[in-house]
Amino acid sequence: MEMGLLVLIGGAIGWSWYRRQQRMRYIREARLPPGIYDTLRKQRPDIAPEHVPLIDRALRDFFAAYLLGGGKAVSMPSQAADELWHVFILYTRHYERFCRKAFGRFLHHTPAVALSRNYERNVGLRRVWWHTCKRAGIDPRNPTRLPLLFALDAKLGLADGFRYALDCHGLREKNDDSGGGGGDSQCATDMRDSSFDGTTDGLGDGDGGGGDGGGCGGD
Repeated sequence: MEMGLLVLIGGAIGWSWYRRQQRMRYIREARLPPGIYDTLRKQRPDIAPEHVPLIDRALRDFFAAYLLGGGKAVSMPSQAADELWHVFILYTRHYERFCRKAFGRFLHHTPAVALSRNYERNVGLRRVWWHTCKRAGIDPRNPTRLPLLFALDAKLGLADGFRYALDCHGLREKNDDSGGGGGDSQCATDMRDSSFDGTTDGLGDGDGGGGDGGGCGGD
C-alpha cells in the first residue's frame, strides 16, 4: 500500500514537472498575433523598431515569473512590457488561448507599478523580481545587475518608464506613497529589504512552483 502511494505521488510530481516544462516552452516560443508589434508602435511611436524584440522577451519573462510563482499575484515593473501586454489583450481570442496553454486559465491585467507603501503591489513585484533574477542567473538578494524586465524602460529611454537602480542612496524619499511616478528611479535592492515596507513577502515564496493558479488582480 505504501509503495503504491509513493508511486502515485511520484507520478503526480513527475507529471506536474513535465506540464510546467511544456508551458514554459510555450511561453518562450508561442507566436504572438500578426500585427501586434505594428499596433504597439502606432500607440507608442517613441518605441524604435529595434527595441520590439527586447520588449517581447521582457513580457515573456513576466509571464514565466507568473507561471513559476505558482499563479500567485504578480505586479508589472515595466511600462514598455505593460504596453505590449495591453495590446496583446486586445487580440482577445489569441490572448485567451495563450493564457489557457501557458497557465491553465486567464491572467488578468494589472497596471505597471513601482515599489511603494502598497503591500499587495510590493509582494507581486518581489515575486517577479525573484523569478526574473533566478532565470537570468542573478542572485535576487545580492544583485550585481538587473534582469531585463527591470532594466527595460531605462534601456529604451522611455520618458514615462520605471528606472531601477542598484545604488539606492536618496531614492526612497522620492518614491513613497504614490506608487512611483514614471521617469523616477526606483531602488532595486529594496526588494530584499524589509525596512522599506515592513516585509519581504513574495521574495522567494513558492520558488520552483508552477501550479495552475488563477489570474491575478484586475485593471
